[in-house]
Amino acid sequence: MNELNLTLESVDPAQFWGTNNEHYELIKNAFPKLKLVARGTEVKVLGDDQELKGFEHKYNQLLEHLERYSALTPNDVESILGSKKTSSTAEQGAEKPGSTGGGGEVIVFGTNGLLVKARTANQRKMVESIVNNDVLFAIGPAGTGKTYTAVALAVRALKNKEIKRIILTRPAVEAGENLGFLPGDLKEKVDPYLRPLYDALDDMIPAEKLKTYIENRTIEIAPLAFMRGRTLDNCYVILDEAQNSTDLQLKMFLTRMGPSAKMIVTGDITQIDLPKKTMSGLHNALRILDDIPGIDIIYLNGDDVVRHKLVKRILKAYGDIQ
Repeated sequence: MNELNLTLESVDPAQFWGTNNEHYELIKNAFPKLKLVARGTEVKVLGDDQELKGFEHKYNQLLEHLERYSALTPNDVESILGSKKTSSTAEQGAEKPGSTGGGGEVIVFGTNGLLVKARTANQRKMVESIVNNDVLFAIGPAGTGKTYTAVALAVRALKNKEIKRIILTRPAVEAGENLGFLPGDLKEKVDPYLRPLYDALDDMIPAEKLKTYIENRTIEIAPLAFMRGRTLDNCYVILDEAQNSTDLQLKMFLTRMGPSAKMIVTGDITQIDLPKKTMSGLHNALRILDDIPGIDIIYLNGDDVVRHKLVKRILKAYGDIQ
């Protein structure tokens, strides 16, 4: 009798084995000739060499599915165990519950089977543009999905191991980026200003894995002022709410870019919260960077609003869209 030792280092064992070990029972029943022992992240399998090879193949397929889609259901387990090849197509993912709806290719498979897609023409332009450009400006009113799509593109690149880190930032303009007077430690001071970025990540990365990513700085979320003096490389860097950055701040941000970085800048020029007489740096950046190769600017509009149907009517009433 031979022994095979495996580990579950990159995924949550509870998610892999299922609620009440439902997946464990399915796997064990699929290989009745093997003795399967699972303790924490350690997996030991005893049996005939040929059976062990078959088990390891299916085990790796299950692991790949969970890592790629951040979800593994009993149906997924049964499908993979009963198939001769990996069942990891976009078509299979499109059948999962909780879809964001709309057409377009899935950008990333989120938590609980959520499908994060480019749902509008301009969101699809963002997906296409980042392939050929290293700096992308996504400009549009509230509810057009510019930040959400940008975060999805970054998460996809991280999951595909195209990058090592994601850095998300926005100006903490409400506190004048002078956070010292606020109560709590640094994280507690800045979190209220960065909450929308956390919300997007919550949809796309399981809670425990997201916590680990933030703790080991694979994902970093920080105010714009904290970017000064750094070189950001081998990563996706997203500047959200860029309309609230000054000319010098935006120049500082863009010049942090390392050789293997991509940057996405999102902003809404109709919602500038800077103090009176302080010019938004976004206006100037859009003007002077428009014709530079490798930099693309995409303008989202009322047709891209994907929140409640009333949001489009509200924006129209305020004159933000036509």
